Amino acid sequence: MPNGGKIFISTDSVQIDAGYVKKNPEAKPGSFVRLSVADTGCGMEANVLNQIFEPFFTTKEVGKGTGLGLSTVYGIVKQLEGWIEVLSQVGLGSKFTVILPCTNEIGSSNDTQILTRKPRQGKETLLVVEDETAVRELTHQVLESHGYRILVANTGPEAMQIWRQRKNDIDLLLTDMVMPGGLTGRELAEKLQAEKRDLKVICMSGYSVELSGKNITGDAGFNFLPKPFDMLKLVETVRNCLEQTSVAVN
Repeated sequence: MPNGGKIFISTDSVQIDAGYVKKNPEAKPGSFVRLSVADTGCGMEANVLNQIFEPFFTTKEVGKGTGLGLSTVYGIVKQLEGWIEVLSQVGLGSKFTVILPCTNEIGSSNDTQILTRKPRQGKETLLVVEDETAVRELTHQVLESHGYRILVANTGPEAMQIWRQRKNDIDLLLTDMVMPGGLTGRELAEKLQAEKRDLKVICMSGYSVELSGKNITGDAGFNFLPKPFDMLKLVETVRNCLEQTSVAVN
């Protein structure tokens, strides 16, 4: 709402029936609670509306947004067996409705501990290689905030230059699998491990591990992190890899 406006927040209980489910494919029959947030802002065009829950999608300028906010919300709601409905029209604002199943259970103290637990910190030096600016910057920020020293590169050749200068300092390579510059993440990892056999490696990709090339999940020191990933998964994968704990591929 660049020129100001109004925000409307409402909550209520709702009974979802079969007729409602037919009109809303993600809906389920039963008793639910509903949270609605509406604004009188600029609204969204149809092509934007269709992509808002995609990880890393954003209409903001480079460096102004990561495109992970709505995808994170969507993932949380789906895990809770709910869904999100969105209505928007250019010039008339938007309305987001989160619908979650009802429960009579009271959360235990253990549930609270799980929700508030923090991922383990580190102090090692990591070389992060990622050609997509938003992903690279966010990864840098998150890992640095958890105590790690971060070196970043846009391409494989750039990473090689950093390696020649800081080889002895680097404990782990976190690299995208597919990058410009004529050197893939897999090839980069093999070159660096040939010089430093105890170097830990995490390869990231939006493709499955099989489609990304040679299967690396059985190789010593290698782990695969599928995109998109949430920040907790990123930090835990890094920590597990550094501690030589096996990492499950979801």
